[in-house]
Amino acid sequence: SVSKAMAFESVREAARGQTVYFNAWGGSTQINDYIAWVADEVADHFDIELVHVKVTDTSEAVSRVLAEKAAGHTSGGSVDLVWINGKNFLAMKESDLLYGPFAFDLPNFQLVDTAGKPTTLIDFTEPTDGLESPWGTAQFVLIHDSASLPEPPSDLETLASWVQDNPGRFTFPSPPDFIGATFLKHVLHAAVDDPVILNAAPDPATAAEQLAPVWAWLDELQPALWRGGRAFPASGPALHQLFEDGEVDLTMAFNPAEASSLVLEGRFPETTRSYALEDGSIGNTHFVAIPFNSDATEAARVVADFLLSPEAQARKQDPQYWGDFTVLDRDALEPAVRGLFEAIELHPATLPPDQLGDTLVEPHAAWMDLIEDGWRQRYGS
Repeated sequence: SVSKAMAFESVREAARGQTVYFNAWGGSTQINDYIAWVADEVADHFDIELVHVKVTDTSEAVSRVLAEKAAGHTSGGSVDLVWINGKNFLAMKESDLLYGPFAFDLPNFQLVDTAGKPTTLIDFTEPTDGLESPWGTAQFVLIHDSASLPEPPSDLETLASWVQDNPGRFTFPSPPDFIGATFLKHVLHAAVDDPVILNAAPDPATAAEQLAPVWAWLDELQPALWRGGRAFPASGPALHQLFEDGEVDLTMAFNPAEASSLVLEGRFPETTRSYALEDGSIGNTHFVAIPFNSDATEAARVVADFLLSPEAQARKQDPQYWGDFTVLDRDALEPAVRGLFEAIELHPATLPPDQLGDTLVEPHAAWMDLIEDGWRQRYGS
């Protein structure tokens, strides 16, 4: 609406000269380069200085804001924008650590595909309530070399028997690593009688019973895993390294274009391909949020809005820059702008969106806590 646009114009005015400390995972050169491009753009267009504060885990930023609140620092916070989703969002929301609601008032939010991508409004079963702004979508894929493994195991049942038949050729990152935890969520989805129970926090009385099949599945597999299941890679990139070195036949990613990026970097063979499990694969949206004690709320909102611009979203979806799928409704865009997306060449290692199959929703964050605790007790080093 006109009044909304005018209101945002005054936000842009107030944002000039502000510095935004953007706390975001710093573990990928491609993503860091993309954020550096964003910083150049918002400096040029809006006179905003964007500083990427690289974190190894988003929970570090959450803990910092929590500590600032406990110390009574209700302004001048050290974090102005944070890349977030899932249990970190839930923790911030429950502790009143978030500024807003702001997302629904961003001019570019009207371009978001909230109907086709319900995870843009619901984050791991928790309504966003406009307290975080969508940035990208992700869906879990497995990655194989079609030359050496032309027909990879298509679902969890086939995977289990394939692992038994090919000992030492499969592993996954150790939780609480995000990729490893997500792999286990697929096992959880398959194990419970009715996945609807995953939408709410587990009932303490029945949780152990619900999780028993997950541990049974893993116990059976463990001896046939890489290194006999006595050690696990620490992260997604560490698993990619094992795949690159030919130590395992499958790796995994939460980004359908990640394999393409690694092929283009010369790390994975040209014959690398991605696929989604036939049981369905977990998909979600990742977001940016503004802590309650930021002094740069105007600039943080302008940056969040820029991140939703078709220009920024199309660049992000291009595998040569990142390969992260857009949250926008491409069909609703003006033809010229839609062309930015149509011009992106999908590498053969990237699954097009229509081949990703059914999206399984993220379970309530409390399920993940139980899985991580159980994992530590059973398999933790």
